[in-house]
Amino acid sequence: MFFRALGMLVLLLVAITGWGTWYFHPPVIAGPPTVYGQRHGHDLTYRALTPTKNANGRGILFMVSGSWKSNPKAVEPWIVAPLLRRGYTVFAVCHLSQPKASVMEIVADIERAVRHIRHHAADWNIDPDQLGISGASSGGHLSLMLATRGGPGDPEAIDPVERESSAVQAAAVFFPVTDLLNLGDSTENPGDGGPPIHYVKAFGPDADHLPTWKLTGRDVSPIYHTGPDLPPVFLIHGDADTLVPVDQSTRFVETARESGATVELIIRRGKAHGWLTMVWDLHRFADWYDRYLFDE
Repeated sequence: MFFRALGMLVLLLVAITGWGTWYFHPPVIAGPPTVYGQRHGHDLTYRALTPTKNANGRGILFMVSGSWKSNPKAVEPWIVAPLLRRGYTVFAVCHLSQPKASVMEIVADIERAVRHIRHHAADWNIDPDQLGISGASSGGHLSLMLATRGGPGDPEAIDPVERESSAVQAAAVFFPVTDLLNLGDSTENPGDGGPPIHYVKAFGPDADHLPTWKLTGRDVSPIYHTGPDLPPVFLIHGDADTLVPVDQSTRFVETARESGATVELIIRRGKAHGWLTMVWDLHRFADWYDRYLFDE
């Protein structure tokens, strides 16, 4: 009886391992890096990951960003397998890392990425009017900056890409920074209202000048730009996060809801700044996009 049970357990583990290996290797065409702009002499690129089965005609920008640093080599299809399996074309968007580029410049460059993808939507067989955006930590911050501040392009621009809108139609993010002027219990809080302790250089040469920082910090804090036009936003945040405390998300949700926006938050009990099963949470991101990127 014991050996029979042991044999069944081994078969179960083999089946689970095999399923996991299959699931995290979705059928996908991983395109070459596409240059969407330049910053300080460096190419800015994104990489399109296109599902070869059940493509649904919708695109998701996934911010390859942590600590406002970006590594194009970190782009792997398995990381976004739940989105690809659901049929979403995923654009892994990279930017020039701070401090080579300031956070303000990075936000402008990410806007350029949205415009570029929208302008070339036909090349990817996606709907240019139904784009989502996701990321974690600084990638979540950048995503919310686009959700709150993305908007119309310049109709008089010589570059046709700049005529496109940088707005997104839905966002789903992990533990984002939303209020740089009120860092709360974060280990990055300097205690004087200044920028995050280890990221001062990321906000330009005048970031240590508090009067200037008050303007800059507000400008790049999504919480101050919510309004009734905010697209649907979904957040997941751990309540044991000491780098970006959960109140960065709870206060954002409260502020956004006051303006009539559609916002939902899931709090992961006991989770810090990232957890091993985050990839499974992308199923919830896919559910969110299924709900809000398709006409009813």
